[in-house]
Amino acid sequence: LHIFFNVMWIRQLGPLVEELYGPYRLFVIFTVAGIVGFLFSTLIAPVTAGGFPRSSLGASGSIFGLLAAAIVYGRKVGSTLFTRQFLQWAVLLFVFGFIMSGVDNWAHAGGFVGGYAISYLFSKNPGSREGLGTYVAAGVCVVLTIAAFVLQFLSVAFG
Repeated sequence: LHIFFNVMWIRQLGPLVEELYGPYRLFVIFTVAGIVGFLFSTLIAPVTAGGFPRSSLGASGSIFGLLAAAIVYGRKVGSTLFTRQFLQWAVLLFVFGFIMSGVDNWAHAGGFVGGYAISYLFSKNPGSREGLGTYVAAGVCVVLTIAAFVLQFLSVAFG
């Protein structure tokens, strides 16, 4: 059910953020939000839960980063209705995270922070097009994603 909702949110928010920021920036926002969400989940959650390590899996952090990107855009262009709508969705999803068991709200919070930060940097020049810097950032995100998959495979295969 969780994966179904993640896919639904990606299908809703991905095209919107791509239209607002561009395809390469979408990829960078999604990746950076996921990384920051993972870091929050890995570094902060065990401390607040009594130091017990736990595992987390999913794209929720990245999805919250896409929500944050929409909020940044709405604030940048001065659309209070746009901003309010996405902020309400983020709050609602955070609340669901407290109600449903097994949801990693630290990943959600980290994804939101990471998505907000990188989207804010991208929105400094709202009319600017994607350029070399964006392409390089997207390439770095691709390399980091592949490296994460390879390291995970190696850790499972050779424990």
